[in-house]
Amino acid sequence: MHEIGAKIAEIEQKIKNKAHLVAVSKRQSNEKIMEAYRSGFKRFGENYVQELVGKAEELPKDIEWHMIGHLQSNKVKYIAPFVSLIHSVDSFKLLKEINKQAKKFERTIPCLLQVHIAEEDTKTGLNFEELDEILESHETKNLENIEIRGLMGMSSLTDDTRQVAEEFKSLKAKFDQINNSKNYHLTELSMGMSGDWPLAIEMGSTLIRVGSAIFGTRS
Repeated sequence: MHEIGAKIAEIEQKIKNKAHLVAVSKRQSNEKIMEAYRSGFKRFGENYVQELVGKAEELPKDIEWHMIGHLQSNKVKYIAPFVSLIHSVDSFKLLKEINKQAKKFERTIPCLLQVHIAEEDTKTGLNFEELDEILESHETKNLENIEIRGLMGMSSLTDDTRQVAEEFKSLKAKFDQINNSKNYHLTELSMGMSGDWPLAIEMGSTLIRVGSAIFGTRS
C-alpha cells in the first residue's frame, strides 16, 4: 500500500467505530487524491469552492465531497449539484440559499451548523444563542431541501490541551442538549483536525477533518 493509503488506514484503525475520517485535500494535487482513492478511500474535504468544483469535474464521480471551508452565499450554486455535506453553515441567510439551490437540482443537501467555540476571533461560526434561534425558527423548519445533520466547530490554535478539551466539551454538551430537546435528531459532530483529532474523538466527535497528517505539507 502506498504511503497516503497507509496513513489513512492507520487513522481509520485508531478511530474504528467511533468516527469517520474526512481527508482534507485542499491545495493537494489530483495525483495525491487518486492515491488515496485507489486505496479505497472516497471521503474528501475542500475549503475553496473553485478548487472543489475543478476537482469534482476531473476526479471519479463516486467521491463524497465535503465543503469544510467558509462558504459565501453567492457560491453555493456551483457546489449544489454534487456536494455530499456542507460543514460550515454559519448563518440563516446561507442556509436559505443552500435550500434554494438544492431545490433547483431536486436535491436535499445535508448541512452542519458551524459554532464558534474557539477564543480566536479569526474563526467564524454561530454563538449558542444564534444557533438556538436558527433551530427554533419556523422558517428553518420550512426549508424542505436541506437537512440539518449536526454541528461543526474548530478549536483554538493552542498547545493547551485542557482549553481545547473544554471547547470540544462545550460543543458536545450543546449537541446533546439539542438532541434531548427532541426537536432535532442530530447525528454528526464535526470536530478535530490533524493536531487534535484524538482528543476530539475522546470528546464525542463523529467526523474528523485531517489533512497534513495524511498528505503532508501542501504544495
